[in-house]
Amino acid sequence: MKAIKIINRALTPKESNQVNLGFDTLMREEHVALEETEPIHFVAIQEDNLIGCAIGLAHKNGDVFSGWFHLTELFVEKEFRNLGIGASLLKELEAHCKAIGVTKIWLWTSGAASVRFYNRHEYSQFAELEQWYSDGSSRIGLRKTI
Repeated sequence: MKAIKIINRALTPKESNQVNLGFDTLMREEHVALEETEPIHFVAIQEDNLIGCAIGLAHKNGDVFSGWFHLTELFVEKEFRNLGIGASLLKELEAHCKAIGVTKIWLWTSGAASVRFYNRHEYSQFAELEQWYSDGSSRIGLRKTI
């Protein structure tokens, strides 16, 4: 057997495809439907200007949503904050998720104001990664059953 080397480098596109096919094969062998994600976007617009958005990924196993949604972005431009726009975006996103069969939402956030915002909307903490950011603050994992 030839020597095996461990190298610190990125995968080539061919190698990345090999890994993905390997995971797909493993999932099929274990009788688990292949997971996909479906992006969902809600935007708040004033005239032609974006003032906020709620974006994330609904996870699917085959053709059926798995029940989980990963909220990756909830953003409102500074001058439009504290007007209920973030809450409206979140409410619309949650209603859409529920309508397609998603029952749980999770996200990462930081900062006391963000945590308070999500707590007001019935999100609860499930994880804390201490000293995640350069200022020493934590990254907080939150979730909600809708």
